[in-house]
Amino acid sequence: MTNTLPPRAGRRCHNALNPLHSSLYFSPDLDRELSALGFEDQSAMRLAARSAPLGAVGAGTVAATFYNYNHELLARHLPAVWETASPAEVLAARLRAVDTTLRRLLGEDAVASPEMAEAAELALRAAEACTRHARPLYSANADLPVPEEPHLAYWHATTLLREHRGDGHLAALLSAGLDPVEALASHTATGKGMAPRWVLGTRGWRRTDWEGAVARLRDRGLIGAGGELTEAGAALRAELEEHTDRLDSAPYEHLGAAGVERLTELGRGFLFAAAAAGAFPEDLVGKG
Repeated sequence: MTNTLPPRAGRRCHNALNPLHSSLYFSPDLDRELSALGFEDQSAMRLAARSAPLGAVGAGTVAATFYNYNHELLARHLPAVWETASPAEVLAARLRAVDTTLRRLLGEDAVASPEMAEAAELALRAAEACTRHARPLYSANADLPVPEEPHLAYWHATTLLREHRGDGHLAALLSAGLDPVEALASHTATGKGMAPRWVLGTRGWRRTDWEGAVARLRDRGLIGAGGELTEAGAALRAELEEHTDRLDSAPYEHLGAAGVERLTELGRGFLFAAAAAGAFPEDLVGKG
């Protein structure tokens, strides 16, 4: 389908789908499944769960594809995590955790609803237009089979759409000249990114790394003395998202305006229900 989409319609759809996908990484169900495989460290669990589609990779591959993680953190866990469990075992555990998490957050009625089946069909249709070249995380996940149950198929499709956009976003970050910590700090300065304590706790950076990135952004005139984005900083972040939109337009153009609007509506409904059920930490987002 080629009917013209409203401005930023693809981004709005992504913003409705991506957080529910991401809820897995805050889920006690994922911890439980991976602990049963022998994992003890939560960082190792998160790294294994997201990188498993790539195979038994090491720290270098994950540093390149995740972009904003400290290589020192990655090297503490990779490739050693694959001695605890194989990528195939982690992927199976991940899907079991998705099943339990979505049933817990959304309820059995929503999981079995016609709306869930419709959302899965729309998201999978959008993903038909995703492209593999220069998109390692998308391409690796695209090699995985589509689960039969609609709620699992929906999560799988949101994974494809998330990683497709994410892979493109890395190209935009490189083009903008933002290193991993600068990318994180400038996003946090918008008020929409993770709070610094969450960034430092999950990405493996030190407070001095964060302060150094903020200082470099200030020297470039992108962040003000109070930590807020300057006019130039806000313009850069806006162009980053527009650049990403251009690189990520194909799935939503393929789905068409009506399909994107409906998928966004359905995705928001599931997301709001999950958030109300406690899917995310209360202090996850913000500048504090």
